[in-house]
Amino acid sequence: MLAGWLIVWLGLGAGAGQSVGPGEPFRPPAVPLVTHDPYFSVWSFGDRLTDDWTRHWTGAVQALIGMVWIDQRAYRFAGPEPEAVSAMQQRRLEVLPTRTIYEFSAGGVNLTLTFLSPLLPEDPDLLSRSITYLTLVAMSEDGKEHNLRLYLDCSAEWAVNTPDQVVGWSRARSGGLHVLRVGTQAQSVLGKCGDNLRIDWGHFYLAVEDRPATAVVIAGHRAARQRFAQTGRLPDSDDLRQPRPANDDWPVLACTVDLGQVGRQPVSTTIYLVYDDLYSIEYFKRPLRPYWRRGAAELADILAAAVGKAGEIGRRCAEFDTELMADLEAVGGRRYARLAALAFRQTIAAHKLAADFDGTMLMFPKENFSNGCIGTVDVIFPSSPFFLLFNPRLLEAQLRPVLTYADSPRWPFPFAPHDLGTYPWANGQVYGGGERSEENQMPVEESANLLILLAALAELDREASFANQWWPLISRWAEYLREKGLDPENQLCTDDFTGHLAHNANLSIKAIIAIGAYARLCELTGRQPEATSSRALAEQFAAQWMKLAEDGDHYRLAFDRPGTWSLKYNLLWDRVLGLSLFPPQVAARELAFYQTRLNRFGVPLDGRETYAKLDFSAWAAALAERPADFQALMNPLYESAHVTPDRVPLTDWYRTTDARCVGFRARSVVGGLYAPLLLDRDRWVKWARRAARHDSLQTRERKPQDASH
Repeated sequence: MLAGWLIVWLGLGAGAGQSVGPGEPFRPPAVPLVTHDPYFSVWSFGDRLTDDWTRHWTGAVQALIGMVWIDQRAYRFAGPEPEAVSAMQQRRLEVLPTRTIYEFSAGGVNLTLTFLSPLLPEDPDLLSRSITYLTLVAMSEDGKEHNLRLYLDCSAEWAVNTPDQVVGWSRARSGGLHVLRVGTQAQSVLGKCGDNLRIDWGHFYLAVEDRPATAVVIAGHRAARQRFAQTGRLPDSDDLRQPRPANDDWPVLACTVDLGQVGRQPVSTTIYLVYDDLYSIEYFKRPLRPYWRRGAAELADILAAAVGKAGEIGRRCAEFDTELMADLEAVGGRRYARLAALAFRQTIAAHKLAADFDGTMLMFPKENFSNGCIGTVDVIFPSSPFFLLFNPRLLEAQLRPVLTYADSPRWPFPFAPHDLGTYPWANGQVYGGGERSEENQMPVEESANLLILLAALAELDREASFANQWWPLISRWAEYLREKGLDPENQLCTDDFTGHLAHNANLSIKAIIAIGAYARLCELTGRQPEATSSRALAEQFAAQWMKLAEDGDHYRLAFDRPGTWSLKYNLLWDRVLGLSLFPPQVAARELAFYQTRLNRFGVPLDGRETYAKLDFSAWAAALAERPADFQALMNPLYESAHVTPDRVPLTDWYRTTDARCVGFRARSVVGGLYAPLLLDRDRWVKWARRAARHDSLQTRERKPQDASH
């Protein structure tokens, strides 16, 4: 019989499959399955796991097939093939922060399938491991005993950019596991950069416990799948025709697990899906290891630890999910909780956590389906509520490479950079004028973003040592904003798809708050005269802003454009930092106006178009003082994800009239959905302190070992 904690982990407990409301199950546009980083990220794009091939977030097929042999007959629970094998009835789908749970039924048997990616932000070592636990639990639902054997395979597509690339494979036994491996023959490590790419270096692994009831094989897809469909068994030997292209009879890593006679008591097994990329990021021409492989860490050791602590990891993730879902629901209701849960793994999986040469933690976001940039400041900024909430040290790890670059002779401008390059090459800015000119830069935007984030990092502990490391740099940016921030020139902002705009009122808000944030940093670092003068200037600018942007019942899009409007989402940070630069009636007036411009799927970004940004819409909702106003703006965001015809990972740029994706998908900026929790001070403190406690515990645990060397 399964232990109680395992029942909760696997989603078998009472109430685990509740709908959002009566008759209202949530249909994600795409379902996260294996989600770790921009390259190791596999999703289901269908309503049922058997409807379609599993896919990389870009849409490229990365096939996973699952079947179960029940009493002399095969059924499918994952993937569309073999077509002759009947699909099990999918009874339930639930997406939680760290887990996706499916429940199936066929042949008198209930099968629960849980994809667990243990992305616990408090634990960077665990978060950085590219290991997903795929656990299957079977039990009789008709009171009879049934003979069961499980089958799972993953194709070589998981290790290639394009299916015509040549792959090779091998197998080993390690730490009580069967370990199957596949990778490209060329192994061009960090050999290319770009957006719509999959990884083609390192190796994909499928591992399963080495027991008499377990069998593994590496074979062509037809041989493996049809043999199991017809006999319940695998081919007798591996396919030795290698190397060959991944699309040449589609080689698969396959395993079966014989569960024997299964009755009312659940029986389970776990399969481990792993990617070892060897090196993750090129950082100014220096290849960086993934964080979990810093030092002398090897895959075999990490995999053994992952398996040995599977129970503990499962329990921790289940407890995390339960507590977080309760907090999300308390803050914003059940719909908001479900949407934020869908965004959780997507936010982290759009990053790569790497180690510098001295082991320092560096975290790099990728602009998925945007332009492929790495370390983009106006991507770090909208995703920051997630990291400020769950582990501010992870936000520091994103800012550190940007600040180091901006402080180097490479960066010649008095304002902050936009990016570090094109993923996975963090070798210097490529956007706009790059390092050559000010053309298509975002001077006010990025400088203000970084000052606000540095102040936010200092907010909880009232301590600014991180910002103080780069004081001359951030002082230059503050000076730039004093000169340019109140009434910005004709330049781009983070909403660069809307084009250049002069006198941008929302951008001006950000600059004013950034000057106030700089004043706070001055205060925390003992620079009181500068703190006083900067605070006074921010207050003066805020008062001027209200006159410049005034337009009757709302505030303008641009100071020189009467009759216009825009979403003033940057006001969020005045609240988060407790600066109180703008009177409460500014946000109240704006929120009332937005509800007069509300379409079925949300409020447009401004009056020029019908499209919205998911993250910034959530920030506007967070400003609401009344629950009804919050729900008026938040519920349409949920509806857009629930009904959109575009089956892709959560988009942050869509039309408010038909919920169609305009562009962008699988981006980290959906972490902005967690902004409402930053305005609940007690909850922010609780989650952020959890990461600090974990750091302290890990330090104490390492000390005896360190002292022995």
